[in-house]
Amino acid sequence: MRRALDEAAHAAQAGDVPVGAVVLGPDGTLLATGHNEREATGDPTAHAEILAVRRAAEALGAWRLTGCTLVVTLEPCTMCAGALVQSRVARVVYGARDEKAGAAGSLWDLVRDRRLNHRPEVIHGVLEDACSAQLTAFFRDR
Repeated sequence: MRRALDEAAHAAQAGDVPVGAVVLGPDGTLLATGHNEREATGDPTAHAEILAVRRAAEALGAWRLTGCTLVVTLEPCTMCAGALVQSRVARVVYGARDEKAGAAGSLWDLVRDRRLNHRPEVIHGVLEDACSAQLTAFFRDR
């Protein structure tokens, strides 16, 4: 999660909402990183999770991220949660809850919906205070 927090800081420096993500391989090695790049790219899909998942798939040479873990500073939204289900990640670890748009347990629970063919394990609250503080500081300063 500390590496994801570092990624989030890069997003904030570029004027984007500070969300950072990393994808770890089944053996725990770092496969890919990402941070929000919506402002930098003008791409509404350039969320940290999407970018990290794309880069991890490229690193593995396969779209299935079987056995992989996504670690992200903020609970994934519906778009990102859908991508996590589609990419078959084994687990999602996040720091801060997103009561307004979260889709991994707070507002919705898309990633664990029993109607879907894949349901990753979800671990929440990892370094939650640090993740929340980073977001709060960003919006307070704006």
